[in-house]
Amino acid sequence: MNKIKNVLSENAVFFISLSAAVISMIFVPPDKGYINYVDTNVIIMLFCLMGVVAAFRSIGIFDIITDFLLRKTVSSRMIVFILMNLCFFSSMLVTNDVALITFAPLTIGIASYSKDRLFLIKALIIETAAANLGSMMTPLGNPQNLYIYSHYSLSAADFLKTLLPIGILSYILLSFSVFLVKKGEIPYSKKTVQPPRKIHVSIYILLFAVCILAVADIINKYVCLAVTVLVLLIFCRKAFIKIDYMLLATFVCFFVFVGNISEIQSINNFISEILTDRETVFSALLSQIISNVPAAVMLSEFTDNAPALLAGVNIGGLGTPVASLASLITYRFYSASENHENGKFMGIFLIYNFALFAVILIAEMIIQHIF
Repeated sequence: MNKIKNVLSENAVFFISLSAAVISMIFVPPDKGYINYVDTNVIIMLFCLMGVVAAFRSIGIFDIITDFLLRKTVSSRMIVFILMNLCFFSSMLVTNDVALITFAPLTIGIASYSKDRLFLIKALIIETAAANLGSMMTPLGNPQNLYIYSHYSLSAADFLKTLLPIGILSYILLSFSVFLVKKGEIPYSKKTVQPPRKIHVSIYILLFAVCILAVADIINKYVCLAVTVLVLLIFCRKAFIKIDYMLLATFVCFFVFVGNISEIQSINNFISEILTDRETVFSALLSQIISNVPAAVMLSEFTDNAPALLAGVNIGGLGTPVASLASLITYRFYSASENHENGKFMGIFLIYNFALFAVILIAEMIIQHIF
C-alpha cells in the first residue's frame, strides 16, 4: 500500500493528465485525428535534451559547476539570484524548457549542501518562474511566442513594445523574490572533483549545440534525434535509463486532452461569445487549464488582437503547473530528488505563482487601459 501511495505521489501530475485525457475521450472518441494532437517536435526535443543532460551528469559536469559556484559564494540568496538570472536570460535564446532541463539538476546538486530544507523548493520555484517569464521576451523563447509572431506577422518592434513593460516588471519581482530564501550561508568545504575526459566534454557540448540548433529549427528534429541516440549509444548508454519517460508520457496525455477539448463545438462557441475585448484575461485564465501554447493556438482563431493575446498567454504561463508545461520539468526533477516533499512543493509553487500572476496581470491591464 505504501508503495502505491509513493508511486501516486511522485507521479501525481502524470495520473492527473492521464485521467483528463481519458475523460476527454468520452466526448471525442479516438480516431485518426489523434495522431495530429501530439507535438512530436516537443517530445523529441525533450527526449534529446534529457539524454544530453544525463550524459553531462555522468561525467560530473554539474559537480564541477557546483564546486565552482560554492567556492565563489556561499550566500544562499546570492546563489539563487545567480541561478534566477541564468534561467531568465538563457531562456530568451534556448527556450524555457531547455533552461530548466539545464539548471534544475545544478540547483539540486547545490541544495544538497544546504541545511535549509526549503532552499531547494524555493530556488526551483523561482527559477521556473524566471524561465517562463524570461522566455516571453523573444519570439524564440517559447512556442507560443513563435506561433503568434508568425501567425499575425508581427514586427520585432510591435513584439517588444507589447512585452517589454511586463518583462521589466517581471525581472524586478523575480529579483525581490530572492529575499524569500532564508538568509545564510551554504556550508561547503572544498572537495576534489575528478576532471572528466576532454573528449567526452567536447562531444557532449557539440551534442548540446545540435539540440539548440534543432530547437531553433536550423537542424531537423529527426536528425537531432538520430545523432543523439547514436552518440549516447556509443559514449553513454546509461543515459537512456536516466531519461524521464514519465514526463514524456505526461506531455502526450496533455496533448490528447487539449486536442479533444479544441474539438468540442460547445466550448468553441463559448469562447467566441466571451473573448472580444477580454483576450488578455481570458487567455491567461484558459492557460491555467490547457497550458499557454495550445491556448495561443486555439484563441488565435477567434481574435485579431495579437498584442492582447501575446501578453495573456505569456502571463498565463504562471499559475498552475500545467499553465506552462515547462513547469512540469521542474516538478519532475524535484520529485526525483532526495527527501522531496511534493505536497509542500506544490503548495508553495501555487502561492508564489498565483501571486506573480495576479500582480503582473493587473499591471498589464493598467498598461493597456492607459495606452
